[in-house]
Amino acid sequence: MQFKKLTDFSAAQLLGQRVFIRADLNVPIDDAGNITDDTRIRAALAGVRFAAKAGARVMVTSHLGRPTEGELRPVESLALVGECLSKHLGQPVRLIKNWVAGGFDVADGEIVLLENCRGNVGEKTNAAALAKTMAALCDIYVNDAFGTAHRAEASTEGIAHHAKIACAGPLMAAELDALTTALANAKRPLVAIVAGSKVSTKLTILDALAEKVDLLIVGGGIANTFLLAQGTPIGKSLAEPELVGEARTIIAKMQARGAAVPLPTDVVCAKRFSPDAEATIKPIADVDADDLIFDIGPESAAALARTLQSAGTIVWNGPVGVFEFAAFSDGTRVLAEAIAGSSAYSIAGGGDTVAAINAFGIADRIDYISTAGGAFLEFLEGKPLPAVAVLNVRG
Repeated sequence: MQFKKLTDFSAAQLLGQRVFIRADLNVPIDDAGNITDDTRIRAALAGVRFAAKAGARVMVTSHLGRPTEGELRPVESLALVGECLSKHLGQPVRLIKNWVAGGFDVADGEIVLLENCRGNVGEKTNAAALAKTMAALCDIYVNDAFGTAHRAEASTEGIAHHAKIACAGPLMAAELDALTTALANAKRPLVAIVAGSKVSTKLTILDALAEKVDLLIVGGGIANTFLLAQGTPIGKSLAEPELVGEARTIIAKMQARGAAVPLPTDVVCAKRFSPDAEATIKPIADVDADDLIFDIGPESAAALARTLQSAGTIVWNGPVGVFEFAAFSDGTRVLAEAIAGSSAYSIAGGGDTVAAINAFGIADRIDYISTAGGAFLEFLEGKPLPAVAVLNVRG
């Protein structure tokens, strides 16, 4: 990939320049008005600091939630994000409302936060008029929001066509470098762990990975659908019987390449979905008609952990069980610790995956943790990302 990077510019080149940074500060906020996880804010700090330290006039914006364009509610304001950003940066961060038309000043070295960009009419539809108006606000446009790179919106794709200079921020560049290392330049064996509740939401990525990886580990409801495809009993467990044919196709595709989709030989079941439900470990063949599978069993987890020790590259998206409940967390924990202990290059992405990494305290032993969800999956699938494509065009 050939694109400019913010870090390619010297302090002299940035001094006094109006730098517009599109970040991904879409953090979870509870009903009490507290940010419950500021990972994305902390991930965006490097680019903001780099520009401000050089004396640039820094404008940062992001989306938060899914507001209706032109009808931004107080709960969708970036005010709390601005307070958190200010705390981490150690300097005041003004929140600018109604910023699209301009009319506000930013001093050299100052950082301002532009209110929720998805409140602007034309943002989601990538309206050219909005993109051009935003581009006129800056001398340098910086996309540092890999998490939104799969969406062609005015602040992620449209503005990059019209800005005087368009470049990637350090987080965007790091994400792309890590993913390229994990896939395009992968050290073999390449192992992918793809887990989640539904095959339908990840069917295309599973199909794409089946042509690339040496081992495809599936978990959660996805694994249940694959078990059904082999005629294995899963009781009342979450699955998609209508996609059994697709699962069989993926297994056959892997086998034809000499690759494999290892499925659990034992599982952890319960009769109801609850943190206090009684957990029972069973061989997969002994699952009862009223059982719900909530995790892989210890035998399966240990076998997969051994396999991961010989991997060259590991790509991880999704916990293999209901790890939020202690009784059903062991499978994900064993795999997480195996990934952390492996000499393989490891990259992990997706909200639930990051939550599991933090829960098991292994963040410092994963080579790269992506802040993205949808963009992470679409890159793995091989789809072009609009916000990255335009940076390549701009060079």
